[in-house]
Amino acid sequence: MQMRLTTYIFMASMTMKDSNVRQCLKGVTVGFPLAQEVKVNEVDFNPEFISRMIQKLDWPALCKAVDNLGHTNQLPPSVVEDYENNEEFLKKAHHFLMEIEVITGNLVCPETGRKFPVTDGIPNMLANEDEV
Repeated sequence: MQMRLTTYIFMASMTMKDSNVRQCLKGVTVGFPLAQEVKVNEVDFNPEFISRMIQKLDWPALCKAVDNLGHTNQLPPSVVEDYENNEEFLKKAHHFLMEIEVITGNLVCPETGRKFPVTDGIPNMLANEDEV
C-alpha cells in the first residue's frame, strides 16, 4: 500500500489540530511533513468521494504540500464556493489527493526537524520514548 498525498495531508492536519487522535511529540505545535520523492498513478475520478474528503481535510495544509512538491499555485488558496458542483476544482483536488503517492524520502517536521522515513511508500511514524 503506497502512501498517497491524502495520508500525508491528514497526518499534517492531525499534527496541528487533534492531540487526542495522535501520539504527539513533546513540544510540537506546528507540523507540516515534507514529501521528497513522489510517483503519479492514474486513479478513477469519484466526485462524491472527493467532495466528502474536502470537508474533512485542512485545505491550507494541502496547498502547502502541493507547493512543496513544486506545483505552486495549482490549487486555489481556499476551497471554492459550491465546490461539490465544480468538476474542474474537484478534478484538481482528486489529482493531488488520490494520484500522488509518496514513494521514498522523509516526512520532516519543520518545527523540530525530526525525520520520519518513508520506504517503499510506507511511513515509519514511530517516535522515540524521549519524544512522547
